[in-house]
Order: sequence, then structure tokens, then C-alpha cells
Amino acid sequence: MLDFAIFAVTFVIILVGAVLYLYPSSRSASGIPGLNPTEEKDGNLQDIVNRGSLHEFLASLHGQFGPVASFWFGGRPVVSLGSVDQLRQHINPNRTTDSFETMLKSLLGYQSGMGGGATETVMRNKLYESAINNTLEKNFPLLLKLVEELVGKWQSFPKDQHTPLCAHLLGLAMKAVTQLALGDRFRNDAEVIGFRKNHEAIWSEIGKGYLDGSMEKSPSRKEHYESALAEMETVLMSVAKERKGQRSQTAFVDTLLQSNLTERQVMEDSMVFTLAGCVITANLCIWAVHFLSTSEEVQEKLHQELEDVLGSEPVSLDKIPQLRYFQQVLNETVRTAKLTPIAARLQENEGKVDQHIIPKETLVIYALGVVLQDADTWNRPYKFDPDRFTEDSARKSFSLLGFSGNQACPELRFAYTVATVLLSTVVRQLKLHQVKGHVVEARSELVSTPKDDTWITVSRRS
Repeated sequence: MLDFAIFAVTFVIILVGAVLYLYPSSRSASGIPGLNPTEEKDGNLQDIVNRGSLHEFLASLHGQFGPVASFWFGGRPVVSLGSVDQLRQHINPNRTTDSFETMLKSLLGYQSGMGGGATETVMRNKLYESAINNTLEKNFPLLLKLVEELVGKWQSFPKDQHTPLCAHLLGLAMKAVTQLALGDRFRNDAEVIGFRKNHEAIWSEIGKGYLDGSMEKSPSRKEHYESALAEMETVLMSVAKERKGQRSQTAFVDTLLQSNLTERQVMEDSMVFTLAGCVITANLCIWAVHFLSTSEEVQEKLHQELEDVLGSEPVSLDKIPQLRYFQQVLNETVRTAKLTPIAARLQENEGKVDQHIIPKETLVIYALGVVLQDADTWNRPYKFDPDRFTEDSARKSFSLLGFSGNQACPELRFAYTVATVLLSTVVRQLKLHQVKGHVVEARSELVSTPKDDTWITVSRRS
């Protein structure tokens, strides 16, 4: 789904650059082992470009310098943490902001909710999560219907027909997110198509010109991006006005409208959720179905758990917590695919990891993609093995990294629900098979995605 046009440097690099630009960081050297700047102006940017992605650069950096390492972005030092122990030391006292939301809002030029204190941040986060929980509760039958329509389409395919996961599951994510977040207006396919067009234009272009000014040099690109963003904002403002004061309170935006947020704040939070929700939901579903197609054993275990927990009843929101093996499969999907390989936080006050002092206002990167496949933390780290999450140590490490429990980002919890409904519907009716000779490679950007569309075949379950 992130297979949109992206320049030589990754989207993550641009996000990091934006945070560094918006939050002036310490110019003093940290004393942490790492790379010296390759170039005075760009720091280690060319090293990152040469590695192909920030994740690959960080894997190499930590392989050379250990779990706490530094590099330079322009003239500014950056600290990266690449092991569970070091992340634990830094994460525990620093859970005040959502790094994904902060960077995305910065790039969009949104400031609401970013300058308040800890109390305001907590209240905004609770409201945001409440809005997601409410829309899932009120719209679960609709979500089930959307999934059943897609699975019914797959059922109609001839046995050997190749099914393109990226195309189909992006469509599912777009329909689910827009209809659950914004309401009945997006049951119209034309509205969803328009949203998808603008989403693609914004996501593929956002922040692209930060490093090289490339968008500024291309009037047509700049106009296309600004037009898409303005059109998306207009649509979201229009939706908020249409739904304000109505009796039916079923969508994500409705909960926001019942709060004391301004119309602008409602629009901005709706933008963040719809942009991020589509990305994370689509890619979690794509990777989960792909990995299932590689293991008949896992499919059968999921099928048996459905029989044990649900019998002949359809999946329901209150039963999802009982589907423990489904949770293990999704956890292992996130881990194996490195679904979100990078996170970042601004060091608001001077901190310490091991013997290393991290100066105030330093950007600290969480090299999650490195940690998720660290052999010291995960046995056989490159193997897709949901059973690893029967171990308490694996669950604790995963929760610490922000992928499960109360610390998981709201968009990921939403995506887990959609993916559970999808997998429970699929494995009841179909068997998934790999396409012989088809190799799936990942692009490890802000959210990992297959480099090309991923294909499977399906057959009816007897």
C-alpha cells in the first residue's frame, strides 16, 4: 500500500528531518559511540541513502556500534536505541506523546494538541481512543459485512486464480476506515474513490521536498499535493458540519464533535486517523494473509480456535479477546514483517541510557525493526512462529515496544480488530495458498509494505 512514488530517501527519513527541523536539538556531541558526519551539511544522509532505507542503515549502525549508537542528520546528532534493555530504560519515563501522530501532524503543518502539557496530551489521547472504541462498537456489523463481501468475492474465484492482496486489502481498509470514521457518506463508492485519490497524493508527497526542495522545484507536483490536501481538509470539515448535532452518534468523528475540540481540531484528528488508519490496517491485513498462506498448520489452528470459541456463530466484538491464537498470529505478523520498524521521540529533558547521557532536545530513534529481529530477544527471529507468544517473556518484550496492551497506538488496535474479523471470516470458508515461485520482499519504511503486489490463491474449505 505504501507502493506509491517515493524519492530516493525513505518517507521515514523525511519524517525524522521534519521533527529535527521543527524541534531544534542540541548541537553538542553526545559522546555516544557512532558515526562521524560524512558531510558537514548533510551529516550521514548519504550513508542512509546508500543503505536503501533508514531501517537498513540502523541495522548496520547497531551491528557496528552496539545497542546505543549515534549518527548525524545534517548538523544535528541523533541517538538510536537498538535493544530491548536500552529501550526499556528510555521508554518507561517518556510515554507522553505518540511519535507517529507528532511527526505526521508536523508534516501536515498541524499544531493542535502538540503544544499543550502532559495533562492535555493525556486527555486528547483518551478522547481519541474513546472515539475509536465507540466506532468499533457501534459499527461492528458494518465491518463484518465489508469483510464478508470481500471474502465472498474470493470464494467466487476459480481455484488457481491469483488474488492480489495489496489491491484488495487496501480497498477493504479504505472502505472500513472511511465508513467507520466518517459515516454513511462514504458508503458511496465515488466518495471512497475520491478519498483514495487524495490519500495517495498526500501520502506519496508529504514532506518529500524537505531534504532536497524537489517539490518546490516542480510546480505541478506542489500544486497536486496542495490541491489534494485542501480537498481532503474540505471534505473532512464538510463531514464534521454535516454530522454535528445529529442524533446518530456512530462514527469516529461523532465522538470528537461531542467534546470541546474546535472544528479545526476535529478535522486534524480525523485527518490523522484516516491517513494512518488506512496505512496500518491495510498492511497488517496484507502481511497476515500472506503469512497464513505460507503455513497450513497455522490456518488449521486458527480454524480450530474458531470452532472452540465461536462454534457456528459469527465473530463478535466481545468474543475477540477470547481468540488468543489470533492475537498471537497478529503479534507475530507485526514482528516478522517489522510492521512499524521506526519510532522516534524528542528528548524533552536530559536523560540517561546505560552510562550514556542523552542531551535535552536530542531526537531519539527507536530502531524497532532491529529489535524485532534481535536473536538475543527472539528465538529464530526470521521464522514466522506464532507459538513464540505463548511465552511470557515474548509478550512482555512485545508490549514494551508498544505493539500490544495499553501502550499500543490506537490505529494499531483498530487494525487488529479489522484483521481479526478478516482472518476469522477467511479461515472459516477458505484455504490460502502461496503462488509457487512468488517471492515477497518488504520495503521497511514508516510502515512496512511488500515492494510489489502480493499474490495468493484460494480454495474452498471442505
